Amino acid sequence: MQNAPVTIIGAGLAGSEAAWQLARRGVSVRLCEMRPVRMTQAHQTGLFGELVCSNSLRNASMETAVGVLKEEMRHLGSLVMAAAEYAKVPAGAALAVDREGFAGFLTTKLENHPRIEIIREEATQIPDGPVIVASGPLTSGALGEELNRLIGERHLYFYDAIAPIVTAESINMEIAFRASRYGKGGDDYINCPMDEETYNAFVAALLAADKMALHEFERPIYFEGCMPIEEMARRGIRTLAFGPMRPVGLRDHQGRQPYAVVQLRQDDRERRLYNIVGFQTKMTYPEQRRVLRMIPGLERAEFVRLGSLHRNTFIDSPRLLRPTLQLRIRDDLFLAGQMIGVEGYVESAAMGLLAGINASRLLHNEALVVPPPTTALGSLIGYITDEQRRDFQPMNANYGLMPDLPGRVRGRQKKTAMGDRALQTITGWIASNQIEEATGITPQSQVPA
Repeated sequence: MQNAPVTIIGAGLAGSEAAWQLARRGVSVRLCEMRPVRMTQAHQTGLFGELVCSNSLRNASMETAVGVLKEEMRHLGSLVMAAAEYAKVPAGAALAVDREGFAGFLTTKLENHPRIEIIREEATQIPDGPVIVASGPLTSGALGEELNRLIGERHLYFYDAIAPIVTAESINMEIAFRASRYGKGGDDYINCPMDEETYNAFVAALLAADKMALHEFERPIYFEGCMPIEEMARRGIRTLAFGPMRPVGLRDHQGRQPYAVVQLRQDDRERRLYNIVGFQTKMTYPEQRRVLRMIPGLERAEFVRLGSLHRNTFIDSPRLLRPTLQLRIRDDLFLAGQMIGVEGYVESAAMGLLAGINASRLLHNEALVVPPPTTALGSLIGYITDEQRRDFQPMNANYGLMPDLPGRVRGRQKKTAMGDRALQTITGWIASNQIEEATGITPQSQVPA
């Protein structure tokens, strides 16, 4: 098996990361991506690692578990983290990227690697030999049926919603203002302020707007991190004001705190496009244009992308996967990415990273590895492969998944200490398992053999 190529199905974040990890360890890769031959409901290009829900890779601080996870991935030589560094744009305490630059970096690196063969066609079967399935939450129907045949009728699903994007020049800056909450990040965000009367009218319009219809057999299950705004509004009149529209730490042109704000985050390097933060929606397109233009400052908004709703699929990982990300019933078949029940771009890429490392170790007759639970990566793996878990739902990286610290450390100090412990642990784990350490990844298109 040592000389066998690894087939990777899907060139999203997980598949791209897995391909890179294998290739840098001397393993040949057949990377299968159906786009642009066959597109999904959410993607617009054939680029690898295209981001569709947001351009943010979330908080970059070590006070957050996802910030720690990013750093762990850097220690492990992550291509996705190198792409994020190459394409990053200002976003306060968050790591946000220029979408096209980010996906272009990944695509160029993988297309030019001498050990990676790119196959642009839909995979409808899972071949024999070593395979990593990283087809993502938008897995095609044919491949979904193949998975069902292999693992049984154990698919779960939830619905995900995409936020709209507007052009910067269409934002009325006489009303909107630049600021980050509590001054963290300078003027990275554009804020559209609302008084109470405007806010109440906006919420009423959200609730009354026409929504995209679901098929009769489909039951929506929304992940909290991508909850459509109209679903949040349905929970109570002030839910949005305490959620994505909270005004705390912001002052308008007159120095007043608004009743509520709508924040827009830079979506490209040139500041030409802005994503409406937290405004995932399932309103119909005409209703989106009408209702969102009720937001002060967006009266003449030009939408380059409207929100949409799509079905995301994930498997019952606690019953199906080993902590090594191997399928329990087949040693040479790994699953990775959002389809195994992790939520978020960074988490998906991290699963591809571990799957790539373990697939390489399998081919080289080395012991497969699982990161310790005190790391962000290991704690997430522990959650999704816990056989005792019965009500399985997708999960982000968070400190609540990690073992607690001894003593009575609390608040920010506790989070910092847990982050420090995680990085010390991952460093020791890399050394003790003789895992290839990170090497520099330059932005040039050509990569060494």
